[in-house]
Amino acid sequence: MQLLMALAGNPNAGKTTLFNQLTGARQHVGNYPGITVDHKEGILTHQNRKITLTDLPGTYSMTAYSAEELVTRDYLVNERPQVVINIVDASNLERNLYLSCQLLELGVPLVIALNMMDVAKDRGIEIKAEMLANLLQVPVIPIIARSGSGKKELLDACVHLATEETHWHPRDISYGKDLDTTLAELVAKITETSLLIETYPARYTAIKYLENDDQILEKGRKSDPVTAQLLEELVNKASAHTQKTLDVFPEAIIADHRYGYIKSILRQGVVSHKFDTDRLYTSDKIDKVLTNRLVGPVIMLLILFAVYQFTFSWSDIPVTWLENAFGWLGDQVENTLPDGLLKSMIISGVIDGVGGVLGFVPLIMFMFFSIAILEDSGYLARVAFMMDRIFRIFGLHGSSVMPFIVSGGIAGGCAVPGVMATRTLRSPKERMATLLTVPFMNCGAKLPVLALLIGAFFSEKKAMYMFLFTLLSWVVALVAAKFLRSTVLRGAPTPFVMELPPYRFPTLRGLLIHTWERTYQYIKKAGTVILGISILLWALMTFPALPENKAALFEQQRQAVMHDSSVEAPSEKINLINNAESKATLKNSIAGKFGSSLEPVTKLAGFDWRTNIALIGGFAAKEVIVSTLGTAYSMGQVDTEKSESLGQRLKKDKNWNKVVAVAALVFIMFYAPCLVTVVCIAKESSWKWAAFSMIFNTIFAFSMAVFVYQVGMFFNLG
Repeated sequence: MQLLMALAGNPNAGKTTLFNQLTGARQHVGNYPGITVDHKEGILTHQNRKITLTDLPGTYSMTAYSAEELVTRDYLVNERPQVVINIVDASNLERNLYLSCQLLELGVPLVIALNMMDVAKDRGIEIKAEMLANLLQVPVIPIIARSGSGKKELLDACVHLATEETHWHPRDISYGKDLDTTLAELVAKITETSLLIETYPARYTAIKYLENDDQILEKGRKSDPVTAQLLEELVNKASAHTQKTLDVFPEAIIADHRYGYIKSILRQGVVSHKFDTDRLYTSDKIDKVLTNRLVGPVIMLLILFAVYQFTFSWSDIPVTWLENAFGWLGDQVENTLPDGLLKSMIISGVIDGVGGVLGFVPLIMFMFFSIAILEDSGYLARVAFMMDRIFRIFGLHGSSVMPFIVSGGIAGGCAVPGVMATRTLRSPKERMATLLTVPFMNCGAKLPVLALLIGAFFSEKKAMYMFLFTLLSWVVALVAAKFLRSTVLRGAPTPFVMELPPYRFPTLRGLLIHTWERTYQYIKKAGTVILGISILLWALMTFPALPENKAALFEQQRQAVMHDSSVEAPSEKINLINNAESKATLKNSIAGKFGSSLEPVTKLAGFDWRTNIALIGGFAAKEVIVSTLGTAYSMGQVDTEKSESLGQRLKKDKNWNKVVAVAALVFIMFYAPCLVTVVCIAKESSWKWAAFSMIFNTIFAFSMAVFVYQVGMFFNLG
């Protein structure tokens, strides 16, 4: 029989590391139905039992304040896994056990994985796991997720608990005389009417009513409006009493008593300290330097530059190999297939289109590897902490930093999870300002475009230019946020508190899994979405064909060259005629006519009609810009003796120079988000704000591009 298990825990408790240790590469990522939060499942085998392990989103609580908390709770009550592994940070046990209390109250079959025992030992913290297990009445297994220590014992305990077929037994925690009395009344009423009893234990529902949990309240109203109203009246009465006598709401009393319950357990000899509790730990000593007000930001910029230096220096050779490989493949198709639409589609639509995107896989891979190091080591949390000081100046919150980083603040992210990450912001106006500006970051989709143009026109200092364009994205995003917070989203900033996890050495296994996951998503997108769009755009750039009279003129020119013995190098002349015919065909196509119609305006920014076609394709997905440029600049490239990369073709084209490249980069970085991001913005806010994002960003980006081009050409910098 297959066992179903779930992994829950606080952020930064080592949950992802443990998940990777247990499942390795046997995992897949999807989405929970109706909600855009990652759904990660892995398969493993232990004691000849096949186990499906679901990695639940990291959360501190199970009260419905965020999508992550909702997903965790809904999964547990709807799927009812046979075992829930709750991973806790042994070096910060009191805070981590708060979630454990809520899981116990829900009654799930629980196994506690006591992680980071090595960190706790270094801090002089000794934990008696057996005593903690006896007091909590659940298995407690010491582990070190990073090294895999304790993994077998943890799985043994999980399989043993799962095969016992234990029922869910909710744990009762006292919340003081006043609330316990109200809870008893609530439980009696819930039991009598069977309100939500098929999903939640009666006492758990009663607690959620006292905590004013929006989701439970809404479910109660839909299930039994009369009973729900009676329960809410009882809660309001209790709330009025606690506010009058203690000046607090019931949810605060509940939180205090949970921590009291935890302390009562830990003070029974479970935890002892060998060192002075005021002692500075290694992470604290490192933070005194890395998060210093003056030195910290400088080190942060140096690390960012080092990431780009590493990425470009290590990926240069494999990127060249891939470009040559796709060039060779195009030559083979050119020499093998007869002339016609099929040949044109394969070469221009598939090889030069998708191949242009796949050619940057090594660069993307090294970038993701670098980001994984910063993430797994705990440094990205320090970046968020330091950036809070700057973000406050621009009317944003420190919690806005992570959505910016997730969206590509250090390059290689994605605006979609960045937009969704804004859910953690409590202030609606700060959330909206963050949501509208995270698409300005250099996401993974923009990376190939940046790498293409920087590599073609600034090859001597690629890392430096990528670093500068990343800084530009931050500056522009913050200025735009300040504009929004000073106008349509005016309001005071809210305070920011965050947890800084201890520094850890990333494991090679974890780094490789993270790198492969993200790289695979990029390759999968190129082989599906980008392939489809590339073929569609090839068709738009191919049809309708040239009118017969114009096609006949080109044929007459070819015949004249072939029959004129006085012409030197006739093959070169014919290639020039073929290129001219193909360019005329492209310009006569649907896409060509549309691109040409925009040229009177876009030439202000230095964009010709072929560039316009690519930029329009970028509305669907930013990677399409590379594939469309590859298609547009390959149609008519029939010189089979010399295959050139897209970058080389752009550099030789008379419509391109360094100023045009910078103007194009600025426009691509800041114009309308891709289609998926626009839909995500609409879901997270409204279609009004999604439309605002498209229109505002495009006008703003084009204005910047025009400024860059006009100033650059005025000073003759091209």
